[in-house]
Amino acid sequence: MLPLSRALLRRHSVLPGFDLALGFTLLYLSLIVLLPLSAAFMKTATMTWPAFWDAVTSPRVLASYQLTFSASLAAALLNVAFGLVIAWVLVRYDFPGKRLVDALVDLPFALPTAVAGITLTALYAENGWIGQHLPFKVSFTPLGVFVALLFIGLPFVVRTLQPVLEDLSQEFEEAAATLGADRWQTFRRVILPILAPALLTGFALAFARALGEYGSVIFIAGNLPLVSEITPLMIISKLEQHDVAGATAIAVVMLLLSFVLLLVINGLQAWTRQRQGQ
Repeated sequence: MLPLSRALLRRHSVLPGFDLALGFTLLYLSLIVLLPLSAAFMKTATMTWPAFWDAVTSPRVLASYQLTFSASLAAALLNVAFGLVIAWVLVRYDFPGKRLVDALVDLPFALPTAVAGITLTALYAENGWIGQHLPFKVSFTPLGVFVALLFIGLPFVVRTLQPVLEDLSQEFEEAAATLGADRWQTFRRVILPILAPALLTGFALAFARALGEYGSVIFIAGNLPLVSEITPLMIISKLEQHDVAGATAIAVVMLLLSFVLLLVINGLQAWTRQRQGQ
């Protein structure tokens, strides 16, 4: 009777079977992810090695790599710190306007990137509401790129941490306090190890989002050669010059570097979960 019941359950299940679901998953990923990536690699393969090397190591392209990866890394790290504070406040405290603050976190998700870039440029320009009070220049500098990447990456960290904090029982903190731990020791030895996988996930999402950002950065960066040009801009510039192979070459380098960095981050996540399990 038991095998018959299982067969009937599979036959009358609302969800599709494993074979159908797996086939649909592979087909969808192939059309949306693998096919475009394969096209980039195949187009790059039409170049000779000297042409490829010249395309991906020109001074402007190297400067764009440095700015893109350094600004993305710095923005993701800072977002992890402030995102943790914001998520903690939203989960652990009740205050007037809490729902409004919670909704504002999602603003970078809903706001078109071009609108975000124009708004940030207007705010941080030398005569802007914020920029006119600053002793240094933000718009049209690498610092402007950093500010834009902070803006678009924060929600990824906050939304990744919130569910984990909501499930985190305060009994752990009470037990640590009972054993004589102060607040800093409780956070460092009890809370932080539990949040570590979520922090790494939020960092990876914010970092990956920042690497490919274009719309919100292009306006505030100023796009000065060798100073504030990002790598996505170099790809667009190659396409506007009808140099498709050069554009795909730069894109392939970005893809490989991003893949290696994300692989390292995923390895750290797995190592952290293994330590927690032990």
